[in-house]
Amino acid sequence: MWPEAGLTKLDLANYLIDVGEAFVTANGNRPVSLQRYSGSIDGEMFFSKNPPKGAPEYVRSVPVTYPSARSHPQLVIDEPAAAVWAAQMNTVVFHPWASRADNSDNPDQLRIDLDPQPGTDFADAIPAALELRKVLADAGLTAFIKTSGNRGLHVYAPIDPVFEFLDVRHAVIAAGRELERRMPEQVTTAWWKEERGSRIFVDFNQANRDRTIAGAYSPRAVPQAQVSCPLTWEELGSADPAKYTIRTVPERLKTVGDPWAAMHDHPGKIDVLLQWWERDVANGQGEMPFPPEFPKMPGEPMRVQPSRARKPE
Repeated sequence: MWPEAGLTKLDLANYLIDVGEAFVTANGNRPVSLQRYSGSIDGEMFFSKNPPKGAPEYVRSVPVTYPSARSHPQLVIDEPAAAVWAAQMNTVVFHPWASRADNSDNPDQLRIDLDPQPGTDFADAIPAALELRKVLADAGLTAFIKTSGNRGLHVYAPIDPVFEFLDVRHAVIAAGRELERRMPEQVTTAWWKEERGSRIFVDFNQANRDRTIAGAYSPRAVPQAQVSCPLTWEELGSADPAKYTIRTVPERLKTVGDPWAAMHDHPGKIDVLLQWWERDVANGQGEMPFPPEFPKMPGEPMRVQPSRARKPE
């Protein structure tokens, strides 16, 4: 599966067994998309959402509604065996929704993807994540951190599942804009790449319905089989994402434990962030662009990059 690292599908299956409890705690009972490959990670990649034919009885599905308003069943992982079954089909990356299977319209996680742009790297994302933790704390939320498994960082906050995806997206935008105000030279919320510069991009569109990021403890399709690994905030300053792989993370769980085990014990509310959103809207900072596959959304600006926009005469 990972030719450069010399790791096989059996290594992947054994990894998912070894981290099974933490993996299911983080990704279970959620609609999940499977990022699969034809052969190794160097082969063709495709996403699998609907349950494939021949799925075993212990792999269930749940109906979800997509941005197009269509509804289809989506896979759910309830036990490590389901993840191992997915690995048998060359699944490398697991993409869980931010909502639970029994309430798929209302996220119980606020997720913020800190994405290093050209000219920046993982080290540049660390101070942005630390300041974002303060931003979320000011809004009454408790933040959790993990590596993306590549160059970035993912910041999560558990929330009460009472708001729909669009509201949570607005809360993420509000948090991103506040972070950008505090670190204007290091952070950007600019959707168009030509406007981002060498800064950390707050990818607010990952908060949309049916937009997902690699789950906690999910392997990634990178040469050394790195894992999207939860960390404590105290570890972040010296963290090296290259060290968290399917070879090393099982032993880490045995010695360090799971920093995300109690994430949902005390969920917070996004009310303050939504107040910030309304404040910013009143100040002329309205809706942001949506991904290209989404229908045109209310209040959305034109979906054209600034350099190609028609200039007023």
